[in-house]
Amino acid sequence: MKKIDLHLHTKPSIHSDASFDFSLDKLEEYVCKLNIDCIAITNHNLFDLSQYQDICNRLKIKVFPGIEINIEKGHLLLISENDELEDFNSRCSRVESLITSKSEYIIIQQLKDIFGDLSKYLLIPHYDKSPIISQDVINQLKQFISAGEVTSAKKFKFYLKETESLVPVLFSDLRFKVDMVNFSPRQTFIDADDTSLRAVKTSLLSKDKVFLTPNEGHHFFQIFENGQQLSTGLNVILGDRSSGKSFTLKTIDRLYENVKHIKQFELLETDEEKDKKKFDELLTAKQSSVSEQFLREFRDVLEDVNKIDTTENEKKVETYLTSLLKVATEEEKRDVYSKCMLFNESKFLEVENESLKTLISAADTLYNNTVYIEIIERHIKRNALRMLLLDLIYKFNKEQERNLKKLWVNSIVTNVQKELQSSTSSTHVSDIDFYEYLVEKEKCRKFDIIVSEIKKEKIIEKTDVRRFRIVAQTKKFGGAQELLNKSGIRTQFSNAFTHYDSSHQYLEELKKIERLPETEYYKYFVDVKYSILNEYGAEVSGGERSEFNLLDKIQNAHHYDLLLIDEPESSFDNLFLKSEVNEQIRQISKTVPVLIVTHNNTVGVSIQPDYILFTKKQIVNSKPVYKIFSGKPGEKVLKTVDAEEIPSYEIMLNCLEAGLTTYNERTQTYDILKN
Repeated sequence: MKKIDLHLHTKPSIHSDASFDFSLDKLEEYVCKLNIDCIAITNHNLFDLSQYQDICNRLKIKVFPGIEINIEKGHLLLISENDELEDFNSRCSRVESLITSKSEYIIIQQLKDIFGDLSKYLLIPHYDKSPIISQDVINQLKQFISAGEVTSAKKFKFYLKETESLVPVLFSDLRFKVDMVNFSPRQTFIDADDTSLRAVKTSLLSKDKVFLTPNEGHHFFQIFENGQQLSTGLNVILGDRSSGKSFTLKTIDRLYENVKHIKQFELLETDEEKDKKKFDELLTAKQSSVSEQFLREFRDVLEDVNKIDTTENEKKVETYLTSLLKVATEEEKRDVYSKCMLFNESKFLEVENESLKTLISAADTLYNNTVYIEIIERHIKRNALRMLLLDLIYKFNKEQERNLKKLWVNSIVTNVQKELQSSTSSTHVSDIDFYEYLVEKEKCRKFDIIVSEIKKEKIIEKTDVRRFRIVAQTKKFGGAQELLNKSGIRTQFSNAFTHYDSSHQYLEELKKIERLPETEYYKYFVDVKYSILNEYGAEVSGGERSEFNLLDKIQNAHHYDLLLIDEPESSFDNLFLKSEVNEQIRQISKTVPVLIVTHNNTVGVSIQPDYILFTKKQIVNSKPVYKIFSGKPGEKVLKTVDAEEIPSYEIMLNCLEAGLTTYNERTQTYDILKN
């Protein structure tokens, strides 16, 4: 991690600055006090070579030569590597000669004429900082611009989240005067190991490599016992065929637990029908929680209704009516026992006090709560709560006492009735609880209504996975075979399904299926089907199923300690990789270390990795030995743990572009097509 400030003034410009006396001592104090690793001298429309050399001789850090140019009514920082200083000085002198009191800025074409190949430089416009460069100018220079300067940490954080904005940077814009007292804290940390212009430009390619504090960046951890490291962010493995790339992934997968490993070609299925079936099974299994959530309350209702025996209830009513009629016809034959008052006496009903228990619990919770006591007492005084709680407890105790008395009387009545009934041949009126009977009958009626409502087809859940949408929708079962498929057991549903439209009878028939657990009856009233739709709202194709699988696997990688992906380009086209996969992998890499094997420049370069690994196989004593060279993308060389080096540029070109010649030929072809 390097701390940089690439916008500093050491000399006033005639047309852009108020006069000030430069203090090299203050500049040195600033660099030392704030532990800055790299600065750039960027005076308005001028470059003083002699002064720059004095600064370099004094400071023990990297100092870039630069210039802040008035261009198209805005300001642009143009920074060079610290070689070819005479040439840079000459070009800056031309800028100085063009910026006068009459001509306050230069135009884009003049900038290109003066500096030639702008890709040699680091270009940073005033982005959200006055005077702002227009978006039109940014668009014309976009291929050369590395980042945009902002004025505050708030704006820095804002543009980090804006997907279409430039990479933000925050610099001090200080003028080092003799009488300076305070130094600005506006600097930017970059994820780089050295302070070459190449390394700085590479870091400024990605918003994931710029920070306001040193602890925000990626760190390193040891992955193998030989000392090989990985970044806690995004790692890319390059290498020739059979050089050890996949071997490295497999070794990591074997050594560590809780690793998500997406193997090469894993997501492709040559059998379309088999692929579709596997996809549907996977999707249904993954989304079962949606079905459970939707049917949760219905399950509770069904479990309650399942306890009701409607046949037994009707028998009780029939028995009661029969006994009542028989008692009426035997009125003249009644003896002394059957004429007793208690012979046909009904029993007392207990008073239900569950609601009273709930109230007592609620009042007790309010009374004893200490976290929100101020809010509670603002509306209900503590003494009032205490009195409410005592009144409720008193009421509960009285009800409980009354119920106990009823139980005691009922037990006496029951015993007396048994004695009387055993001493007479007269018919006794059968006992029945009509209140309970009516409550259960009403429950069954409402159960029918609830079942008819949940059977209505509707969308119950929509979940977006990038450009795909998972839709969960209810539907009625279409036949006994669908019920059988749902159960996954060998049994018969044909008899039950004939009563599917009569909810309570259907439940009774489900009870007759021996191998069907009663805890799962609720699943057989309505089915929940899942479908994956693309951005046009159509069912996904075979290729899109594989794309969804990859995005879904990547999205769920948050639950793992490492994510390994082996050559995703083997299964997908570059446009999908660039627009969908790269962004999601970068997001995952902020919380989970990611390691990708690739031969593809869309993944290897466009994904903007934090760390590069290159594998190389050598035969030693007739046995393969795999070496790993590694380093950050901006470094000139990749190194092994034994400090053996290999050029980064050649590795990237050979592995991702098939060599410089092929790259140039391809570029030439594209230029011909473009023109």
